Amino acid sequence: MNRKELIDALATKTGSTKADADRNIAALIEIITATLKKGDNIALVGFGTFEVRKRAARTGRNPATGAELKIKASKAPAFKAGATLKAAVNGTKK
Repeated sequence: MNRKELIDALATKTGSTKADADRNIAALIEIITATLKKGDNIALVGFGTFEVRKRAARTGRNPATGAELKIKASKAPAFKAGATLKAAVNGTKK
């Protein structure tokens, strides 16, 4: 499902216009981005948790030359699915 299909599905499910659905999705993305940028988590019980994970600095290799290179420490956004979502995807009851 791409963004356009998500907008259509949200508009149909909520009985709102596609423009309203588009604004709601854009707002949700902005809120999630801003919250993660601050280093906070967003926990939606049953659905999952959006969080920031820290990656340690490490040594890697250039695949073309085999030369070692240093990879800096970084932060990466992550999503951890909740039990209810996992059960729904697997077709089991929670």
